[in-house]
Amino acid sequence: MTTDIQIAEKRLLAVAELLSVVMAGEVTLYTKTRKFHCNVSGGNFTALHKLFEEQYRQLEKSIDEVADRINKLGSRAISNMVELVKLSPVKEYPGEYPSLIEMKEELFTDHEIIICCLNKSFDSCTEKYHHTGSANFLKCLIDDHQTIVVKLKTYFN
Repeated sequence: MTTDIQIAEKRLLAVAELLSVVMAGEVTLYTKTRKFHCNVSGGNFTALHKLFEEQYRQLEKSIDEVADRINKLGSRAISNMVELVKLSPVKEYPGEYPSLIEMKEELFTDHEIIICCLNKSFDSCTEKYHHTGSANFLKCLIDDHQTIVVKLKTYFN
């Protein structure tokens, strides 16, 4: 599909590829947060269950928005787990069920990884591809992840 927004198709494809990596990270983090939601236990169960649910719902929304953005650029959003896992900067650990402290540490690390990925993509969109719309979109995702980290810190500190 060709788009007529006066930006070279090569640049649109490059931005879509950046966004595909972002989407892969978002999906992996969503899955991990949902896993933690399903497996949290202990005296703080209700509060953590609610916190993780709020966060995976925010990630679900972000995934949909990234997919929409990729489609707007004339590309197709990845929709299979094999490709998503291959592209994701965030890693999963199948068969492992972390303690509450380990969940916290994994989520902090994973959000940091995603924020770094978003910052690099933002810089590329701004400096290399001159695609302001996608740069602004990425800035909003960075803010969303920073908000999630603040909520995690508030709960765990």
